[in-house]
Amino acid sequence: MSELLGLYIDHQLTAPFAVAQLSAKVKPLATDLARSGVLLLATCVRVEVYGEEHALRNIDSTIFSGFSYEPIEGAAAIVQRLAEIASGAHSQILGESYISYQLANALEFVNPNGPIFQIARFAIDIGRAARERQRFIASFNYDQILRDIIGDRFPNGELLDRLYIIGSGMLGRGLIRSGVGERFRSTVIVTRNPKNLRKRLRPWTDVEVELMRPAEIGYARESQSIVVIATADVDDEYEATLQSALLRLEPRTIVDLSSIPLLSDAAVRKLNYVSMYDEEFLRFIEQNNNQLAPKLPLLFSDIEATLRTAETYLSANAT
Repeated sequence: MSELLGLYIDHQLTAPFAVAQLSAKVKPLATDLARSGVLLLATCVRVEVYGEEHALRNIDSTIFSGFSYEPIEGAAAIVQRLAEIASGAHSQILGESYISYQLANALEFVNPNGPIFQIARFAIDIGRAARERQRFIASFNYDQILRDIIGDRFPNGELLDRLYIIGSGMLGRGLIRSGVGERFRSTVIVTRNPKNLRKRLRPWTDVEVELMRPAEIGYARESQSIVVIATADVDDEYEATLQSALLRLEPRTIVDLSSIPLLSDAAVRKLNYVSMYDEEFLRFIEQNNNQLAPKLPLLFSDIEATLRTAETYLSANAT
């Protein structure tokens, strides 16, 4: 086996929007890369690849062309990096929980018998455990941000019309389960495939939601409604359909949680629109990070201590 190698960029090295654009571009390569034993981790604020050195040959030109990236050499360094990622230490929102699940999902493409799978699975377990031990947990997540925005737009406790959630992936389903729609008359999931989503929601006997196709929304103005965009899976046709529907709907606010904002500049000027790059959203992130940043040294020490213990155990049992 050749030396293991990692290459990465993230929001700390490159402007977050630029990373998000690159991530969207390279995500479709995950399956092909996995066939050659390469793990691709592409999220809204990072693009990272890990594998044997020969498998990453020339990948800097195919993945990172035009970007400055950082290398990570050797299994030990890669385990530590991935464990820190899984703990939420390198997230834009420190301590958020989604990243470890995104890493686990990315790992599903990779051959489970390959070396990178084994060490990445090990790293995820270490990172999650350290996060729990050190209570390195975001004081709020996307659902809390959304609750605060709803409270700001509707400060008098009135009953609201509808909460529209565009996207039925992990983030969208997480928002629904959080109960963030409790102040609304109903919660609507906007999806292109209601039939498939109904099957996925069958175990959720305690959750009541309506399902709508994108073209079915926006036939009446709803100033007491809020729309949450919780998907990045949007092609040009879907984007045009959603923009037209939202312009007709005219909700009180649209909260866009996608890494690449969905609405065009022209549409934004006509609507109350909050993206992840707006000051209101960034203020939430700053408040959370100020609380958790002092815990980073303890979190890193916890991960390093676990790795040292594991290395000692493996060495002892190998002799």
